[in-house]
Amino acid sequence: MNLSNVFRAALVTALMQLAGASSAEPVRAPHISAELLAEDNALVPGQTHWLALRLAPDPHWHTYWINPGDSGLATRMEWTLPAGLSAGEIHWPAPEQFSLGDIVNYGYGDTTLHLVPLTVSAELPIGTPVQIIAKAHWLVCADICIPGSAELTVQMPVAGKATSVPAVAAAFAEARALLPQLPPLSGQYEIGADTVQLQIDTASISVAAGEALHVYPQPNTLINHSAQQHQAREAGQLRISQRRSDYFETPPPEISGVLVAGSGPQRQAWAFSASAGSVPAVAAGLPTGSEGAANTVGQGLGLLAILGFAFIGGLILNLMPCVLPVLAIKGMSLVQGQSGASGEQRRQTLVYALGVVLSCLAIAAALLGARAAGEAAGWGFQLQSPVVVSAMAYLFFVLGLSLSGLVEIGSGWMGMGQQLTERGGLSGSFFTGVLAVVVASPCTAPFMGTALGYAMTQNAATALLVFATLGLGLAAPFLIIGLVPGAARWIPKPGAWMEGFKQFMAFPLYLTVVWLIWVLGRQAGANAVAVIGSGLVLLALSLWIWTRRPAGERGWLAAPALAIGVLALGLLAAPQLKAVAATNSVQSEAGVEPYSDQRLAELRAAGHTVFVNMTADWCISCLANERVALSSEAVAAAFELNDVKVLKGDWTNGDPAITAVLERHGRNGVPLYLVYAAGAEARILPQILTPGIVVNAVQHRQ
Repeated sequence: MNLSNVFRAALVTALMQLAGASSAEPVRAPHISAELLAEDNALVPGQTHWLALRLAPDPHWHTYWINPGDSGLATRMEWTLPAGLSAGEIHWPAPEQFSLGDIVNYGYGDTTLHLVPLTVSAELPIGTPVQIIAKAHWLVCADICIPGSAELTVQMPVAGKATSVPAVAAAFAEARALLPQLPPLSGQYEIGADTVQLQIDTASISVAAGEALHVYPQPNTLINHSAQQHQAREAGQLRISQRRSDYFETPPPEISGVLVAGSGPQRQAWAFSASAGSVPAVAAGLPTGSEGAANTVGQGLGLLAILGFAFIGGLILNLMPCVLPVLAIKGMSLVQGQSGASGEQRRQTLVYALGVVLSCLAIAAALLGARAAGEAAGWGFQLQSPVVVSAMAYLFFVLGLSLSGLVEIGSGWMGMGQQLTERGGLSGSFFTGVLAVVVASPCTAPFMGTALGYAMTQNAATALLVFATLGLGLAAPFLIIGLVPGAARWIPKPGAWMEGFKQFMAFPLYLTVVWLIWVLGRQAGANAVAVIGSGLVLLALSLWIWTRRPAGERGWLAAPALAIGVLALGLLAAPQLKAVAATNSVQSEAGVEPYSDQRLAELRAAGHTVFVNMTADWCISCLANERVALSSEAVAAAFELNDVKVLKGDWTNGDPAITAVLERHGRNGVPLYLVYAAGAEARILPQILTPGIVVNAVQHRQ
């Protein structure tokens, strides 16, 4: 317990004694102190006065609300009162959320006054001194729990009038400020197959647009307390969706609870009451638990700022190594287009941008659909499928063969290959835009994480707007070249050099194929690599046979070429292309443990600084950070010097537990880097790391 709380308690007790009411000394129990306080200096017959059970847990310890959550016990009181006095129920302050691994509890980590009304009979004679006795029972917890109880007393006279001293009145006023405001807000709730949907009418209250909200229902067996609480706010309504409790049985006619805004001593609360009804589903949201500000990354920013982040993130994606080969293809088409009309260039850049934006919208729609269906998904989720990774390897291999000049693929292939670099190929421009988004999915640029994490907490229209803005940022360089007069001068003139450049650009594509096959091996094992490697050889043979046919004729070679090609593509469905257990990435790395909420809680409880690395083998940004920063000697030395424990979460094949961690910190994809200093909440590091950033973070510098 801090010194200011001790001093204040002593001051309040002394002033009460001077004013006429006297309480016993605070009772000190393991990791908590308890005291019974009276707001007034006397009891007046026929009036209601207020008492308070004051509980002051030690730092990092907490007591419990009326609904304690996954575990714990609510504080309770037993009264011994003289005739003429009756005590009411505890008026519970707004709770906060506490987590230990997968366990989520509701309660109080600070000094808290539990207010109780005391009704005085009009028949109680004036001048009678009374003794009020309350036996308080509590459970105080950190990583362990200790039950406790104490018999608390307060002596009060019965008088014709009562007053209170300012210090006592101030303590009770602060306690009342934390009580849920009445009358209750109205709402409806609906029980789904495995979720609880709740809608609360918030039109009558004032809550800042970016302020964190959390709903605490009173029934203990209604929701799964550790599950994500998804929410959407629009038109004076707050909608909440949370997984239903495994212990839920019969829907009650009405549920009640508390809506809490903010955290800490300044939090506000409103009581609510909801009857059974129909509630629209919430597509996605952020949890609003004990992680504090880390849970609301992006939520305090306005929509315009988020759109700016999305645009800048898309712009930076153009510099990512996973996107550069495709941009080179598009750049060549613009170089060739310089000999034509400027109108043709404008059309090509607009169609390219359309392909980019529509692809981003398609990904957004897929994410929203997956979240609505209860699936865990985020940016780059498609690369968690070995089949998708294999298909991308096939595609890049064919494009590389085309750029190398080993095979010419005509317009019948919807603009793949040669038509991507031919003047006037609008379908090729559109396909290049689509391809740019597909290959950008392994990368998360700075600013993107905040923007996309925010998008997935909003309604569908806002989410789609953010993703469309991301696409505009990705398409912006070519839009400028194609639409701004004179900007085309930035690119070189067409000439003989282009054939050599075209063939040279095939090699980044081949390297991309190598990288994709490596990812496949990490996902599905060596057998899958052999299968897809054989498929690539068969595909190359098929294309070679196809090009041997007489010009302008199908020829007798067409049928075997197609047959071999179909066989090659059929290997995509091979049984070997199944994701193996996602344990490959964290294997025999010195000093690195697989991430779990339980292990994180254990290390934090032991007082360690913890570095959390959420990554995936298909995430190029992640791999670059590991090579440049996390594997550096400076970082290794800082980890050893500061006794830093490293936890690594592998999202390569998807993992709902890791998706939950990403969402808790306002992220929609990897990388995510967290530093937990001893006794502190998570600090989120930038998505692009340097050794200095990591060293300063673990040494607790800004």
